[in-house]
Amino acid sequence: MKTRITIALLFFAIVSQAQVQRLSLKDALKYALENKADAKKAKLEVENSNHKIAEVRSRALPQISLNGSLTYNPILQLNALPGDFFGQPGTTILAPLGQKWNSVGGASLTQNIFDYSVFTGLKAAKSTREFYQVNAQLTEEQVIEKVANAYYQVFVQKQKLNTIDSTLENTTKVRNIIDGQFKNGLAKKIDLDRVNVKLINLNSTRQQLVNGVQMQENSLKFLIGLPASTPIEIVKEDIQVKPFLNETPSVTNRSEYQLLEKQKTLLKYQKESFVAEHYPTLSLTANYNYIGQGPVMPLGAKPADGVYWSDFSAIGLNLRIPVFTGFATRSKVRQADISLQKIEEDLKDSQLALGLEFENAKSQLNNSLITINNQKENVTLAQEVFSNTKNNYVNGLASLTDLLDAENALTEAKNNYTSALLEYKLAEIQIIKSKGELKTLLNQ
Repeated sequence: MKTRITIALLFFAIVSQAQVQRLSLKDALKYALENKADAKKAKLEVENSNHKIAEVRSRALPQISLNGSLTYNPILQLNALPGDFFGQPGTTILAPLGQKWNSVGGASLTQNIFDYSVFTGLKAAKSTREFYQVNAQLTEEQVIEKVANAYYQVFVQKQKLNTIDSTLENTTKVRNIIDGQFKNGLAKKIDLDRVNVKLINLNSTRQQLVNGVQMQENSLKFLIGLPASTPIEIVKEDIQVKPFLNETPSVTNRSEYQLLEKQKTLLKYQKESFVAEHYPTLSLTANYNYIGQGPVMPLGAKPADGVYWSDFSAIGLNLRIPVFTGFATRSKVRQADISLQKIEEDLKDSQLALGLEFENAKSQLNNSLITINNQKENVTLAQEVFSNTKNNYVNGLASLTDLLDAENALTEAKNNYTSALLEYKLAEIQIIKSKGELKTLLNQ
């Protein structure tokens, strides 16, 4: 009975493990954004920025602390005092001051009244959150781009696999025809051998494609955060090929550019924080303490034991006015100016790079459209040539060489068409990226 239960459990485990995960592009993208480590970490950075804001805000709030101490003085310091205090004018008396035991407990409060660096820090912390929000958006777009590219590469590899399967089917039919003719003495053995050789080569090519598809699928699984052992099935879809509307996108919509803008803002606040070191600061301090002194441990002791308790308190204002810092603050400000100039150059360079990226994607897309149209016509023509050559061969009007050449031309035309579709989709993704609209792929 136990053996049967164990076998049943193993069976269900194997079945559940072998359950195929069907993926459309939309499914793959959503799964990646929910499970991929990069996307998760970017979201955690946004969440962590809220804690950074709270940390900076704490500098503007009261700082309260409790303190306590217990001190034992085995040897009291002797102080030289005038003898007048002890009825011995003209003499100096060495007398101990204080008690063997001292115990102090109290509370202190510090409140910043004016500190410009605190206000600058608050503004910088809020901008830091915006920086991480843009960075999270950029990370998501990068994940979407990688997954979309990998998805279409798997899709195209499978299309090529379908093409080789179709070629195998046609070649097998031809082999069967030649085999029948050979058995009836109407065909030569060399013709049958040539077709058998081609079938072996096609099967080898097919196995290479199968391995290629498996590796591409594993890459896709990694990019979306899916375990490599999970079998997947790409949902078949019709690739829509449409002309591109020739419109130049705004570079400022790109997350890459916005991220640099946020970095520039943070550098400005950093400069302000350095300038704030020239400003005076004002803070309020207050404390209240209770002290016990005596010849024995004060804790729990009373005046009858020679221990006396008293309280004391103080309230004050602390003003700090920087006068000279050895030009350290000036150096920090000048370094901040250099950093701002560098980020300005990065922004200019980014505009050029993003513009070049768009132009290259536009050229690639237009060239792919031309290639697709040409290859589509070529596939139709190659199919007609193959069909006619096959009929002619069956009727003895064409040689086997002509038939095999026609079949090779058809396979090549189909693969070229499929490759052109891949180039088109990859260029289309770049066009969508250049518009800052990669997330629209989630709605397709």
